Amino acid sequence: MKRLLLGSLFVCLAVSAASATEDPIATRKKLMDANGAAAGAAVAMIKGEIPFDAKVAMAALQAFNSVSYAFGDYFPEGSDKGNTSASPKIWTDRAGFEKMLSQFRADTEAAVKSKPQDLDALKAAMTTIGKDCGACHETYRLKKS
Repeated sequence: MKRLLLGSLFVCLAVSAASATEDPIATRKKLMDANGAAAGAAVAMIKGEIPFDAKVAMAALQAFNSVSYAFGDYFPEGSDKGNTSASPKIWTDRAGFEKMLSQFRADTEAAVKSKPQDLDALKAAMTTIGKDCGACHETYRLKKS
């Protein structure tokens, strides 16, 4: 199970990197898929659905951190058109968007550096990361209808 979770995280990141130059919208979606896989593994441990494993926790936190560095590069002008849930506010409030990405990057770096060795430490890291994700989605993601 552990290998499957770790493999899923890294496959998502590898696929994202491979298609980075082809389609920024598809790349953004793949990076969000990587975040979703990381969140799924972390939340499963927090909920007790799978046992806590420090290696899996670190892989999830490292995936979030990797995405934090790549994600902002895939919002070039014109990529607000098409099959995307990115809010136009990203392009009209670029400074605010970049500030949120910077905060997410700082928080994921701190989480990785903390090297959570138990469930309580993972919960603390994920609480902060979850707040970052929620704030960005609330502000810079279109609501699903």
